[in-house]
Amino acid sequence: MRIIFAGTPEPAVVALEKLIASEHEVIAVITRPDARRGRGRTLHPSPVAVAAEKHGIEILKPKSLKLDTTDGQALYQRLTELQPAAIPVVAYGNLIPTKFLELPEHGWINLHFSLLPAWRGASPVQWAIHNGDKYTGATTFRIDEGLDTGLILQTLKTEIQPTDTSDDLLSRLAYSGADLLVETLDHLAAGTATFLPQEGQATYAPKISTADARIDWTQSAQQIDQAIRAFSPGPGAWTLWEEQRVKIGPVGILTTDPNNESSVVLPAASAPGTVHIGKNEVLVSTGSGQWLKLGQIQPPGKKMMAAADWARGLHDNAKDVTFQ
Repeated sequence: MRIIFAGTPEPAVVALEKLIASEHEVIAVITRPDARRGRGRTLHPSPVAVAAEKHGIEILKPKSLKLDTTDGQALYQRLTELQPAAIPVVAYGNLIPTKFLELPEHGWINLHFSLLPAWRGASPVQWAIHNGDKYTGATTFRIDEGLDTGLILQTLKTEIQPTDTSDDLLSRLAYSGADLLVETLDHLAAGTATFLPQEGQATYAPKISTADARIDWTQSAQQIDQAIRAFSPGPGAWTLWEEQRVKIGPVGILTTDPNNESSVVLPAASAPGTVHIGKNEVLVSTGSGQWLKLGQIQPPGKKMMAAADWARGLHDNAKDVTFQ
């Protein structure tokens, strides 16, 4: 089946490579325009564009898909000429106008990293971890005019591990989801695909803001752990220390249960956000009365470092540390 792939970030490259290796013919890719990155703010192509160029595949980089723009008109004309049977989509990052949706015979088929209708939107992996979900997965569905509301073709389910960061979980889903997408296109090509309506309560996963990633130390240790893992590595969970923003890496929840191997002797209860610096550890109190052990911390203007190394650099100020 002749297909055009639409995607932009690194996780989408996994699906593109799987499709290139499949029996389907990838005749072009649609991706976001080159973006400025790094200290020099130089333009860099998207990961999908880099992968497509490596394979000698035509690359389309419209700034807009709106048909009242030059880019939108040019893309529509090119898709009409190429006549793809389907357009699989993985994290493309742009809304698809109705007229575009009607072009391919089998439509635009999106790979979404959640069990729809749970976590519709831009950041399903992060919000699933943040919410403390036990399971998540991936869904292939045909895009319609709504936000991730289209008819479902296939799904896969996976367990969220207690130590998963969003990067860990997204990496696993990128590979298993890529296989699911290829299988879905196989069924479409063979005429054996089935389309089912979404059922259940919808939840929403908006794009993560910097404000979302601020740690609220009055929450329980479990909630804080989930939030930190959800926002690691990006945008990075953060807190204020001496009016400056510091990023916090994944933490460990400590217990005083003598039957638990990780049990330790903890300091007396303190106000949420109070930092206790031990000989080789840095602990922070939470709203549930439990303590979190910091693994890594990134002070302003520095790279991420071991929390114990950061604490040793405080010297005389080590006894008066509080996070806000």
